[in-house]
Amino acid sequence: MRFRVERDVLADAVTWTARSLPTRPPVPVLAGVRIEADTTGTIQLSSFDYEVSARAQLPADVSEPGTVLVSGRLLAEISRALPAKPVDVVLEGTKVQVTCGASRFTLLTMPVEDYPALPAMPPVTGTVDGDELTHAVAQVSVAASRDDTLPLLTGVRVEIEGEKVTLLATDRYRLALREMTWKPSTPDLSAVALVRARTLNDAAKSLGSAGSVSVALATGSGVDLIGFEAGGRHTTSLLVDGDYPAVRRLFPDETPIHAIVQKQALADAAKRVALVAERNTPIRLGFSEGQVVLDAGQGDDAQASEALEAVLVGDDISVAFNPQFLLDGLGALDTTFVRMSFTHPNKPVEFTGQESLDGEDSKDYRYLLVPIRFAS
Repeated sequence: MRFRVERDVLADAVTWTARSLPTRPPVPVLAGVRIEADTTGTIQLSSFDYEVSARAQLPADVSEPGTVLVSGRLLAEISRALPAKPVDVVLEGTKVQVTCGASRFTLLTMPVEDYPALPAMPPVTGTVDGDELTHAVAQVSVAASRDDTLPLLTGVRVEIEGEKVTLLATDRYRLALREMTWKPSTPDLSAVALVRARTLNDAAKSLGSAGSVSVALATGSGVDLIGFEAGGRHTTSLLVDGDYPAVRRLFPDETPIHAIVQKQALADAAKRVALVAERNTPIRLGFSEGQVVLDAGQGDDAQASEALEAVLVGDDISVAFNPQFLLDGLGALDTTFVRMSFTHPNKPVEFTGQESLDGEDSKDYRYLLVPIRFAS
């Protein structure tokens, strides 16, 4: 195997392919990136850990075709450190020589015949705008659990009904829902998938900038799999197995009280007040006519409070939140104002966004946060 490739092209592709390599692989070959060079002038880089696969194609000047397996993380580090010159990669026996200008590296190869076959990309289910996908996944994944002992809750539930896609995630303390449109392969398409939030977030971030992203979904036919493809790169992931809890019913049908606050002002105030909040202690928000007062700390501890303008519809109400969960919800909104809708001080509060004080709130993104009970 012998080829020449531009340094930036190689570094970008290797870094992307190696991003999901396991830190402690169950077998050594899973720490590798497979490099396949063919006479058409194409290099394909592949990685796979039996759960997530990644493949990237890049143009190169191929003198001799071949396939080799080398340490993915080491190749990524080397390729990023090389000078801005063409890179020559040559297989010599059981070693790979990487030469760039005056820099020369020798990498040991691993037995490529022991490397597992990558899963095939399922048929394309539909396409979605990359930027919208990236934004929607980021909005929802903030509510997904990080606790691997609850694998179901580490996933994002993807519901597809025709041209509408709904993303849902919860960690039991908050719930995020985002609706968006896409172009399905068939107009009457209906499907449900549970995708690991970390994998979905990574795929959306890394492929979203390529423009349109193709989504491929395979369920009920042996291996349940989701795939994403854009710009000559595609990744697949096994779906999470299990029945996701019926979380939609948690959104209240009616909310007799709601408040509207300038979103960024509320986020900034919450950050300041939270400085005195001890770990796992809440900040309190007291809503009354024309204002909301944020405060934290009590007794002999450090204390802080701040008042902001707010529009309140309904009776006065006070709630307390985990500061980070509150900030996550505010940060996920991309509107000027936030509407907080209440049913009871101890019942979940729904956050939605709106562009003006007297406008309607948007239901495209909804964030439900469970308040923390506090002594009044």
